[in-house]
Amino acid sequence: MPSRPANLYNDTRHARKIIVVDLGFLGDSLHLVPALWEIKQHYPRAELHVVAAPVGGEVLRLARCVDRVWPVELDPLRRTLRQQWDTVRALRREDFDLAFNFSGADRTIFWTALTGARWRVAHAAGRKHFWNSWLVPTWVPRPPAGMPVFEQRRQVLAACGLRLAAPRWDLSLPDESRRQAESLVPHGALHLSVCASSPLKEWPLENWIGLANRLLALNPQWCMVATGSAQPREQERLRLLAAGVRNENLKTLIGLSIADLAAVLQRCRLHVGADSGVLHLAVATGLPTIALFREYHDASAWMPAGGADRVFSVPCVCVNRPAPPCAKANQAACLAQLEVERVVAAVGESFQRSSPKSMRPL
Repeated sequence: MPSRPANLYNDTRHARKIIVVDLGFLGDSLHLVPALWEIKQHYPRAELHVVAAPVGGEVLRLARCVDRVWPVELDPLRRTLRQQWDTVRALRREDFDLAFNFSGADRTIFWTALTGARWRVAHAAGRKHFWNSWLVPTWVPRPPAGMPVFEQRRQVLAACGLRLAAPRWDLSLPDESRRQAESLVPHGALHLSVCASSPLKEWPLENWIGLANRLLALNPQWCMVATGSAQPREQERLRLLAAGVRNENLKTLIGLSIADLAAVLQRCRLHVGADSGVLHLAVATGLPTIALFREYHDASAWMPAGGADRVFSVPCVCVNRPAPPCAKANQAACLAQLEVERVVAAVGESFQRSSPKSMRPL
């Protein structure tokens, strides 16, 4: 049903079933969590469901405000039309009162319409099509550029009449994940995330090796843990990192679940990493971060902005070019110019700010 955004909360405050459609990956799903807590706070009697990509579903199951996650496979080699159709039929049987879409992406707009929710609202952050208003009657305008992504999602709710509290993540980790992390990682370790979704988002491996060796030269007792997914490319980067450092105080962990990775991060003192979903998981767990970014359109919306966070951002000539000059070499020349010593100094400054009472000195 159509509704003015400002009236939506008053029109729907007695909703009993709400669904949020979001098919993003790790970082996108983490930026969704504060908005989900706001929905649960304002609709305490409603069931809150989320349509999510499989990796996003792993994150959202850690948020106690979510009652059910509906995984939707996005990989064209794995998904089938039958699976997608069965999910749509099951969603429609739920008889949702209200659906939120915070991305405005074409695929998610169609999924929002297919939920059959009586009230549907979306964020005008995607492409404009004449059918958008047919599929989703209520639209919230795009927020100012540069606003953090999690805050963009919360402001959609504010535009719909919800009164916002302070943002929260409050991920609830299984006891098994915490126990495993205790056995793998000493309290106060330095976490290194050397991989990203694209090689053009990664600091060159020789820089990571230089960073680890330089820090261990300053203090041989420092403990470091580097993590990566089970993908062959990430496994190989971690293997080469370990071969270049050759120190027992560097541990590599491969293929952790999202819950296990979050538990590892909670035991660390600092995260240093690429522009990736792991960075956002570190922020969500409250870990201070040092992030390495290329400059691209709206990059600031994805950069951590807390007082304990530091961002190195370098100009890039490859971004948004159909044939990036660095693509053949599979290495970002811009990030290669970020000197190891600058990151070493930032790590030292972060450790000096950390409370020795709460963290074991590295």
